[in-house]
Amino acid sequence: MIQNIEAMMGPEPEDMGFIKNAFWGRFRGDLVFPYPQEGEEERERCDALLEELEEYLETEHPRVEIDQEQYIPDWVIDRLFDMGVMGMIIPKEYGGLGLGVTSYNRVLELIGRYCASTAVMVSAHQSIGCKALVMFGTEEQKEKYLPMVAQEKLSAFCLSEPNVGSDAAAQESFSVKTDDGDYVLNGEKKWSTSGAMSGLFTVMCKNMVPNPDTGELEQKGVNALIVTPDMEGVEIFENNRAKTGIRGTWQARFRFNDVRVPKENVLHEEGSGLKVALSCLNYGRCTLSAGVTGAAKAAKEQGIKWAQTRYQFERPLADFELVQQKIARMSAVTYAMDAMLYMMTGLLDRGEKDIMVETAITKVFCSEFGWKVIDEAMQIMGGEGYMTEHELERAWRDNRIHSIVEGSNEVMQSFIFAYGGKQLAEKMVSIQEALLWDTDESVGENLTRILTAATTPAVLKKALPMGAQLFLGLKPGAPEVQGVHPALQEQADTLARLIQKHSHYFKLVSKWEREDVVKHQAQQARVANNAIYLFALTSSLSKMDDQLRSGEFGPEFERDRAAFEYLFEWFDRKIHRNFGEMRDNADESMREAAEAARAHSDTLPNKEFYIHEGSPLGRDAGKQPPHEHIPQFDGEGDDPRKADREPGETYDLDVDEVVDEMSEPVDRGDGAPEESTPTPDRDDA
Repeated sequence: MIQNIEAMMGPEPEDMGFIKNAFWGRFRGDLVFPYPQEGEEERERCDALLEELEEYLETEHPRVEIDQEQYIPDWVIDRLFDMGVMGMIIPKEYGGLGLGVTSYNRVLELIGRYCASTAVMVSAHQSIGCKALVMFGTEEQKEKYLPMVAQEKLSAFCLSEPNVGSDAAAQESFSVKTDDGDYVLNGEKKWSTSGAMSGLFTVMCKNMVPNPDTGELEQKGVNALIVTPDMEGVEIFENNRAKTGIRGTWQARFRFNDVRVPKENVLHEEGSGLKVALSCLNYGRCTLSAGVTGAAKAAKEQGIKWAQTRYQFERPLADFELVQQKIARMSAVTYAMDAMLYMMTGLLDRGEKDIMVETAITKVFCSEFGWKVIDEAMQIMGGEGYMTEHELERAWRDNRIHSIVEGSNEVMQSFIFAYGGKQLAEKMVSIQEALLWDTDESVGENLTRILTAATTPAVLKKALPMGAQLFLGLKPGAPEVQGVHPALQEQADTLARLIQKHSHYFKLVSKWEREDVVKHQAQQARVANNAIYLFALTSSLSKMDDQLRSGEFGPEFERDRAAFEYLFEWFDRKIHRNFGEMRDNADESMREAAEAARAHSDTLPNKEFYIHEGSPLGRDAGKQPPHEHIPQFDGEGDDPRKADREPGETYDLDVDEVVDEMSEPVDRGDGAPEESTPTPDRDDA
């Protein structure tokens, strides 16, 4: 995974970000203090938009209808365009508002309080749908397309495929360059939010080029192509599917059949498309976090009010300590979610380069704890919380998706572990390769290498402190967290000690697990979770420092102060529990239990279960999902899943066959544009 990222994004930034430094036991206070703030003019512009938007959301927005009818009405989308919401991130010169990342996320948080479907649609349009064009487009591309997506039409991002989810590098769609420099695009995409209603698609596909020696086509990176629905061969054969939550959003399924894409529509550079994709996902992970943060704050407030006013046993629910525990935890994690989200957006607004680990952390923390807050609020409300009319169950359904999308949390945990500790791990491996016995070498080769390394000052300078730490338990001192408000020194000292121990235990886990650490994801998750908690504590410390220096007071501040103090005590214990489980855990019996369960599963007939369409077993290996009572959202054209294909294929097009056909003359008419396929009437879906 890390090799793929480096191939896509290039080498790591020379200046390590906050979390990478924490893996080394360092505290980069200059990155997180003071707490980031927008400029006064920017904040005033955003405040004005928020005021108008909140009035609309409170009095006009059909949030219940959107969920029940499974669509967002056209008039809602038009209204959001008119307010400028759909063009927030697009520069003013192209018809947008030109707002920064922090302002954009403030708006997404507000929308998330009311309607997750709308928040996801707005986010998908700007964070990934047209963000690539804003970040990587040429001036000509921007002038041609940005005014349209700022003021008129939605945009969609086409990355996922039947066999491509978290493994973004495993594209099967492909493009081949023609003699005149254009590209012919073939393949299939799924999960493209708003694709059926969009006027612009950013499509990721393999870049296939001929080998100069053999003439055979080989993949050279991934292309990011601008595609529009009026291009011949673009086929949306499924407009949407019925879902548990975010039911108003539509996820389209595309098929590209010999789509000729002009050379002017390549984003960034040929073969560098996944850099485009991953750069956009950094922003998407923040806006996803903003939506769930808004929903979690609303759920927390509703849950506490219910606990205060619902009486049982002649007293309010809030008098019972287990309910108080839920209230405290909801308050603590929503404080941390807010602090982390706007720390992250501040880093992005500031243009920090090394932020991929932090955006992954923000996504995992907000998606996991945000949904837990909503779940706790439902528990407090009991049976009434489960009722549709109180709207909490909709938030509960809507926000469950966020730990799955934009990189599943399990994949993100492995990424945080591997990418966060990569440079430190490389140092440890270099010492090991220099000084430890290698069974693949002869006795003479081992002795020569080890003696040479042992008499080299540069090697010893690295090896001796590491050896003292790993084998004698002599840890480096804790970093200093300087410059915080005096009232916060206790928390600052706690954070410093936790960072020291985090670095130590990362090294110990690497020593204990050695090569097995690559496959032992339970250990990776413990280290990653501690890194996540450390960033939550750091962000919260910086935010509380800012609140104290700003002279905040009153009930809202006292709530925040108490939530902050509880967060530190609670997460301090969670981190130490993880330290303990890194050494003493039930992982071995867990693996045995999983293996036994898998072996039993192999004895059960596949026909009795749902099997993924991309499975090597074939699309028809499992039972067929029922459709008769589930709304269908078919598009136009043939569904390639009904074609006779080999197992695992997502399309029935052969790369070499396509290249052969490209050499044949094609009648492309007189060059006049054809009418685009009309958008399906969603009211009749």
